[in-house]
Formats: sequence, C-alpha cells, structure tokens
Amino acid sequence: MNKYLEDLFSLENKVAIVTGGARGNGKAMSEALLNSGATVVIVDQLKNDLTETLKNFKKSDFNCYEFNCDVTNKHQILKLKNFIKNKFNRIDILINNAGFTSSNELLVYPDKIWDKTYQTNLKAPYELSKIFAPFMIKQKSGVIINITSLNSELAFPDNPAYIAFKGALKQLSKSLAFDLGKYGIRVNNIGPGYFKTKMTEKSWKNNKLRKARSQRTVLGRWGKPEDLAGIIICLCSESSSYITGQDIYVDGGWLIKGL
Repeated sequence: MNKYLEDLFSLENKVAIVTGGARGNGKAMSEALLNSGATVVIVDQLKNDLTETLKNFKKSDFNCYEFNCDVTNKHQILKLKNFIKNKFNRIDILINNAGFTSSNELLVYPDKIWDKTYQTNLKAPYELSKIFAPFMIKQKSGVIINITSLNSELAFPDNPAYIAFKGALKQLSKSLAFDLGKYGIRVNNIGPGYFKTKMTEKSWKNNKLRKARSQRTVLGRWGKPEDLAGIIICLCSESSSYITGQDIYVDGGWLIKGL
C-alpha cells in the first residue's frame, strides 16, 4: 500500500470495541479493523464463539482481546468500561453491532420478546455510547457506528419489535451525531441487507426464500460478512473525516429496486 492510501485508511494506534463480534457480520468487521491496524476488543455473550474467534485471530498476530459480556446488563457493561480504562485509557471506535430478532404475529407478539429486542437493539447502543463518549470527548476525536438494518426503512412481516427499534436506532445515531459533533466525534449508521449469517440461517436453508431474497436485490445475491469490510474501514478512518449522521446501506441494491 502506498503512503497516501496508508494514511487515508490506516487505523494504527486506534482502540476499537465491536459488540456481537464473535461471529457473522461482527466477526468480519472485527477482522477488517484488525487488518487495518486497530487494536480490537471483541465483546460477546457467546463465550465459546468468542474464545474460538480470538484463538483464530491470534494465529494472525492480530492485537485483539475478548470480553464476555451481555450488553443488556448495565453491571456488565460497566465492567467493560473499567477494562477499557485500565487496559488502554482510551477508545477511538465503538461499533454497536450486537442484535436480537424474533418473529411472531403482531396480535400475539410476546411482551418479553419486545422488551429483549428493545434492550439489545436500542438501549444497549444508547448506554454504550453514553459510557464511552467521555473517553472520546477527552481525546477530541472518535467514531461510533450503529448497525441498523433494511428494517430501519422497510416493514417486513411479523417482526414489529425489530422494525421499531432498528428504526429508532437510526434516529438515535442522528441525535448522537448532532450532540457529539462539537467534540470531533462522528456517528454513522451501516444498514446491512440480507447477509448469510447464523441469524439468517433458517431463510438461507429455505431454497424458495433464498431465491426470492436474492432476486429482490439489484446484484442478485445475498451479502457475505466480508462485504462489510470496506465500509467499516472507510467510516472508521480519516477517509470519512467529514461524514457524520449518515445512513449507508450495504444491501446489494435492495432499497433502490423498483419494477
């Protein structure tokens, strides 16, 4: 890589947190940050997946750490704060990727699922942003990226909580971008389309659904986790130093497809 591109996209000496980073899209985004030189703290409640992912990353001599944490538990995320403070005393990048979804018909949608979806998809990014923003304010720089969804814009059947809280997360990011911009902190959304991950495994294995969702895109295919690498590096690096409060959809053209 030539010096110009290295300066534009390098994340050397940056410390990043990726929630839900043990597998799927979160793992791919963690790997992209690591490949760009960042130190990454991978946060996940899936202990076995977390340990396996860290083990594999260490084989590549990446500078990464694991932190087993349920982001809906305030006590546990305060422990994460203390870990970051004691280990690095700085945070440059926060990727709020951890998510939860469970579908059911509207009229029988369980309150406990509504509450869990809220806690994971909206409350946790809000709490984590509040907790780590002071580090960034002190540094006069930082990046927060919230992972939204096509459902921030479009209604899909039988999933009112996911749609409601991903839409709310989109607007929360704009509020954060407005309030934190004066401190040199940028906040943006990345909205993935249909990606082949553990979360979408059931749809992927259904040939009819897989084909229908492929055809719904302009590019004619599902996303792969590594398709998020470029945009995550861009939004975390100096290459996007004048971009904040934006929604960027990595969806193969799903949103723009008409007839």
